[in-house]
Amino acid sequence: MKSILVICVGNICRSPMAEALLARELPAVQVRSAGTGALIGHAADPMAQTLMAERGIDIAAHRARQVTRAMCQEVDLVLAMDDAQKRFIEQSYPFTRGRIYRIGEAAKVNVPDPYKEGRDAFENALQLIDAGVQVWAERIRKLS
Repeated sequence: MKSILVICVGNICRSPMAEALLARELPAVQVRSAGTGALIGHAADPMAQTLMAERGIDIAAHRARQVTRAMCQEVDLVLAMDDAQKRFIEQSYPFTRGRIYRIGEAAKVNVPDPYKEGRDAFENALQLIDAGVQVWAERIRKLS
């Protein structure tokens, strides 16, 4: 496994946090993120930056990007936050079938969007993301 693309909607809350956590867990893997409706060029949400900083991870340089066909073609694995995003990517880029999953696939959970919500919503999303990251990182390490 050489590369992972993490998907959410705006690419400013969930996927930047997941990207950073995956990159920390899997330093030999290239991890990128994008959005299905990205707020192109925007920084990560301030609350996402705060929560990640509390974990010793700086995501201040992150800028939101729109998912593209090329991004999906270049990676070994695509991780979405929920079923709707997974379906959107599969419909838009049918070649991703069989290598796109939810980040919470093992626990059968979707990660709710904390955008414009308070700290509690961000902490809940981050907890679900972190649990998913741990499962995926372990699976990927076993494959390597």
